[in-house]
Amino acid sequence: MTRTLLFACDLSAENRAAFGRAIRLANEQGARLDILHVLDPYLPRRALRDLETAVVADIQTMMTDLREDYAFPEPPHLIQVVTGAAYAEIIRESHEREADMIILGTHRKRGHPDLVSGTTLARVLRSAPCPVLTVCQPPSSEWNDILLPLDFSLACRRTLREALSRFPESRLELLHAWSIPGERELGSDSDFANWRDHQVSHLRHQLQKDIDQLMAEFNQVPELELVLEQGEPLEVLMAHLRRQPPDLLALGNRSQSGRHSQITSHLLAELHCDIMLCRAW
Repeated sequence: MTRTLLFACDLSAENRAAFGRAIRLANEQGARLDILHVLDPYLPRRALRDLETAVVADIQTMMTDLREDYAFPEPPHLIQVVTGAAYAEIIRESHEREADMIILGTHRKRGHPDLVSGTTLARVLRSAPCPVLTVCQPPSSEWNDILLPLDFSLACRRTLREALSRFPESRLELLHAWSIPGERELGSDSDFANWRDHQVSHLRHQLQKDIDQLMAEFNQVPELELVLEQGEPLEVLMAHLRRQPPDLLALGNRSQSGRHSQITSHLLAELHCDIMLCRAW
């Protein structure tokens, strides 16, 4: 069965890198690229007809330009223009097409986590039935180094499985943030320090065991490194991203009740790299 990548195109400058990456991924994965543009349904009918024709032509032109700029072959593709709320139509089309991945450009509200929640990108991330890729880097850049924040959640396990299956030739760094109760009060006590070190060693062993079980499912797996750092998950991750930005951040989506986690909101507002976000199912 041919895989389908759904690219949501808004013809903006921020969308160009994502369009190029979508073309590249479709070629590399032997997938069909479905390109979707959503128009405002409240425009006059005659204007909608004229706009649809113009949008299709602009998408074709942008695809040709990107292919020429990066020497990409033309993948099997389908261009469709629909009307409605952008995020709702992207979700609906991803279900109907059984999309393997949704690809989006970045939003324009960087540096403001409180403004992110209402964007099309954030709404799609909350409800997407498949992994969502948001792209800010040029499509010519390689995803050699992938960072995955690791915990014991189902979303994280799904994300690890996706990374292992999609990027077997990349280097995968698994980052786990840990904290031990009483560290601030008893950190200088030698008995506590010995107990803490034992707990961290046990944690590393448990994480490595879970990782090995997942890796056993695949014939080819990437080079992998497990890193444990002390601190709160958001602080550890943001410090790591500023210190050593990866080519791709693979993140489990643990949002509930229509709201993003604190980590996801900060990442969307302060993008350091391309992000693949996966749900638990």
